[in-house]
Amino acid sequence: MLSFNSPVQTVWHKVPVGWKFLLVCFASIFLFVFDSLYIQCIALLCCVLFYAVGGVSFIRIGAKKLLFLWPILLVIVVWHGVTGTAMQGIAFAIRLISIVALSNLMTMTSRLSDLLALIQTALTPVRALGFSTRALEIAIALVVRFTPVLIEKGSTLFDAWRLRAVKRVNWRIVLPMSLIAMDDAEHVAEALKARGGIRAFASSHERSHNTD
Repeated sequence: MLSFNSPVQTVWHKVPVGWKFLLVCFASIFLFVFDSLYIQCIALLCCVLFYAVGGVSFIRIGAKKLLFLWPILLVIVVWHGVTGTAMQGIAFAIRLISIVALSNLMTMTSRLSDLLALIQTALTPVRALGFSTRALEIAIALVVRFTPVLIEKGSTLFDAWRLRAVKRVNWRIVLPMSLIAMDDAEHVAEALKARGGIRAFASSHERSHNTD
């Protein structure tokens, strides 16, 4: 899940998040079971059509959010090319793009509160056994919320490197990126502590969700 609050309103915003989540799950399973290149290409075309519903601007926003995948895709294609399974590598890369694109579509067209409600519903059996799921719910919410934030900050850091350095971006960028992540984590921890900790935060979120 990569981004939230799409500036372009589409018909997908009106679809309940549960149905969109099921679509992502079934599509992921289907693409792994039927792994032919032909089916992967059809699935990718369907993803493009799903985004096309929102217009050109929506397609551009979605495509921009997928740019972080290119190093992973490059490694996959090169590895399979070296091992003599280039077609399998291409199929795997297309499958990855399709699954991430569908996940991105779900998060772009869903409110964070709806996603948290979906997580709470999925964890109902765990609560029925007597276990508290508040900490897990908050942890998942923070991961979902801050993943696009870290990706955006990482892109900014990459751009800053390119503007100030002659050499290409290399492994040394890992340290400042780690410091950024730890700094954000510290601020979030302080914010949670100021609001009474995880229990108080979860209770306030539950009250706001019930009000909605």
